Amino acid sequence: MSERMRAWRNEEYGPASGAALVETPMPSLRHGEVLLRMRATALNAGDVRLMLGDPLLVRTAFGLRRPRLPIRGMDAVGEVVAVDPRAIGVEVGDVVVGELQGGGGLAEYAAVHASRVQPVPPRVSERDAVTLPVAGGTAWQALDLAGVGVERDPGRILVIGASGGVGTFAVQFAALRGAEVWASCSAANAALVQSLGAVRTIDHRREPLSALPAGHFDAVIDVAGGIELRALTRLVRPEGAVVLVTGDGGSVLGPVPRMLKAGLLSIGRGPGIRTLAAKNRPEVLTRMLELLAEGRFAPVIAEEYAFADAGDALARIEAGHVVGKLVVRVAGRFGPPVAI
Repeated sequence: MSERMRAWRNEEYGPASGAALVETPMPSLRHGEVLLRMRATALNAGDVRLMLGDPLLVRTAFGLRRPRLPIRGMDAVGEVVAVDPRAIGVEVGDVVVGELQGGGGLAEYAAVHASRVQPVPPRVSERDAVTLPVAGGTAWQALDLAGVGVERDPGRILVIGASGGVGTFAVQFAALRGAEVWASCSAANAALVQSLGAVRTIDHRREPLSALPAGHFDAVIDVAGGIELRALTRLVRPEGAVVLVTGDGGSVLGPVPRMLKAGLLSIGRGPGIRTLAAKNRPEVLTRMLELLAEGRFAPVIAEEYAFADAGDALARIEAGHVVGKLVVRVAGRFGPPVAI
């Protein structure tokens, strides 16, 4: 096996135009890791944050002056081609899906801890599987944090930002849990979001949320951001919850000031405001793959890009307003969608 590979790298923090497809050393395996020959990655809003180094707070963890890991792409599907002797449960030849810590998916090879991946089920396409780890996992955990179908009956929920990667999963998963789903999205995306399970769609940028009755929802999942916190809590009944998924905020501290304000507003009576810090949870990915294999939901994929065009995919995700997910095919060809 060659010790070199091709990868899309941003050597400095900055826009997608700074990404270049270059030859770079292969990743080396550390304790418990496996080496993947990448087949596909999917891009997320978090990739843009890490690419830009915005807010500045993220640089304390990912590199003060330049990114420690200059290759974006956290979602991964790949074939295992090498295994550290201390890795458990993964063998050479397995085709697996999982989340790369910090990125690395826009490359021909990537290293990942064995605990972060699991086999792609036979009845699940690689194209669909690669969309799940970050966006699907975030949506699932947001509903858990809101208590939708966990602490109480699902009730009526509102998903704000319902047409994006996280939002399209949140609508479907909430509907699967038996919730009456309302969704905020643009009029152009209303039919799609309704097809995912929303009983009603609104555009909060044109129809103010203040027009909705107070206490109308059991939970609000805010993926879009930009809405005053008191306006969100007004919509939820006292024993309900508002979950903040978005990381919007200032250029220095990002969402931290909003998180602090949310904590203050949650003191005492009234709906709680909960800020989601999504984590890698293998049991969640397992359940999503099971439901996907059963045909219970379907990822929304806006476009598939060839590896040579991954710079265009980065630019598109940076521009925002992507409906569903963007998938980059790193190697090989995807077959037709799996018949369920």
